[in-house]
Amino acid sequence: MVALNDQGSEEGAEQCLIIGCDFHTRYQQIAMARKETAELLLQRRLDHHNGEAHAFYRNLQSSQEPVRVGIEATGPVHWFERLLADLGHQLWIGDSAKIRAMEVRKQKTDKRDAAHILSLLLKEDFPRIWIPTPAERDLRQLLWHRHKLVTLRTMLGNQLHALAMSQGLCRKKKLFTSNGRTELVKLSLYPWASRRRAELLQLLDQIQAPLAELERAVAEEAQRRPEAVLLMTHPGVGPVTSLAFVLTTGPIARFPGSKEIVSYLGLNPSEHSSGQRRRLGPSANKATAWCAGC
Repeated sequence: MVALNDQGSEEGAEQCLIIGCDFHTRYQQIAMARKETAELLLQRRLDHHNGEAHAFYRNLQSSQEPVRVGIEATGPVHWFERLLADLGHQLWIGDSAKIRAMEVRKQKTDKRDAAHILSLLLKEDFPRIWIPTPAERDLRQLLWHRHKLVTLRTMLGNQLHALAMSQGLCRKKKLFTSNGRTELVKLSLYPWASRRRAELLQLLDQIQAPLAELERAVAEEAQRRPEAVLLMTHPGVGPVTSLAFVLTTGPIARFPGSKEIVSYLGLNPSEHSSGQRRRLGPSANKATAWCAGC
């Protein structure tokens, strides 16, 4: 992950509540202090399922003090981001690897992790990273949904190809033309194989209309973004690739150069070198599926 070089104008607020949060799926451990005094005010565990966390942050809103919450980058936090945004609280998300590297103690507990994040926030040493806006996150869902439907279409097509080839019918891509499909339907099969063919064809037909709609939506969204339009001027780059790249990388100015972008996407080759011998292997393969595979 690429950290933000500028923590933003938010750092200018001298009077605010700072919360270090060790976030988990079902609960969170927090440590809270005032920025101007750095005095620890509270250490507490907040459960998610019973509304305790929601009530705590809503109560902070009544204090009329700015609130800044820092957490490590993790997965299931979208609801938490939305809650804090609705309440007017700031949420800073930090690079997990850098946060852990800054902790010298070997003992690891939820309380220590929350206190460590709080300390980094108070010292203004928190390795904050870029996060997409809610609208950009929602557009990622469009691309992800399309990617899953394309994967499903490929799986259905492969099964029908295998079924046809088992009966001596090999038409490759022509199997899904009008003539090829007629040949497939006319194949004489046993009852269960016949049922499988019929249901696979039915499923394949059902996803065609939603996929066409998603393709149109992706093309429209790509045209609305100058960066995606510019990328599409490159041969072989279409709406899906350009939009996925823009939504994955975010503001391109936050990368010093092309090497950092390649590393961010996980497309740089792995390396195992020693002495004068240099060995390069396959890529780290961490790129987002609908960005690397489109």
